[in-house]
Amino acid sequence: MKISVIDTGFFKLDGGAMFGVVPKTLWNRHNPADEKNLCSWAMRCLLVEDGEKLILIDTGLGDKQDEKFLSFYDLHGDATLINSIIRSGYDPVDITDVILTHLHFDHVGGAVKYYDDRTLAPTFPNATYWSNADHWAWATNPNPREKASFLRENILPLQESGQLRFVEKNISPFQNIDFIHVNGHTEEMMLPVITYQNQKIIFAADLIPSSYHLPLPWIMSYDVRPLVSMEEKSRVLQMAAEQKWILLFEHDPIYQAAVVEQTEKGIKILERGDLGNFL
Repeated sequence: MKISVIDTGFFKLDGGAMFGVVPKTLWNRHNPADEKNLCSWAMRCLLVEDGEKLILIDTGLGDKQDEKFLSFYDLHGDATLINSIIRSGYDPVDITDVILTHLHFDHVGGAVKYYDDRTLAPTFPNATYWSNADHWAWATNPNPREKASFLRENILPLQESGQLRFVEKNISPFQNIDFIHVNGHTEEMMLPVITYQNQKIIFAADLIPSSYHLPLPWIMSYDVRPLVSMEEKSRVLQMAAEQKWILLFEHDPIYQAAVVEQTEKGIKILERGDLGNFL
């Protein structure tokens, strides 16, 4: 098995939205906001080569949205999804599977692109795209709170192409990837848990978007059920501490990964850095 971190650039989101009820005097020490109260966040994906499978986890925001939409998020950085895949030694046509943790635009936007004739179709023509039935129903009939995050052009072409499949609970289509389903951030978000040699790596998606979100009350305002998120985060962190899992952060602007430990004051970060430091 080979694992590659796929960088797709950075975007900006409101610091208050990212840290919820936590006072700015606390979170601003970790990720200082600009004059508009915006903080930079990564859109980090993961590529797993496992036997004949080449599996991409999440796809970043992509580049097909119009200038007005992109201006809200101040995309910056040189990395793109496709260039990062190529730099890792692969071609987009090599991707066999795409796991979508959930269908918010900053996770699924790169899954679909415009082709030369301005038709929308999956970016990876040879890939099976994986969501789950409950989350798909939630995303395609969105509530008013999340409607702006579920963009039809990111989602419907996956089904129309015939490349969409659903993960069933407790049944993984992959030999070395299992899933934890969580419901605080959005309905039935899937967290891939990858078995790599004798280690487990959990792709924490938006349950724990950065290393700064480790404290239990540090929950994003984007979460539809924040108290559920807090309970789910507690459960995942407990497993990570007890079983020495590696946490992979999708949005941390600096640190790719971390390992945690149980202390008298709760679960704390033992070490954080690049994913390769822990493998």
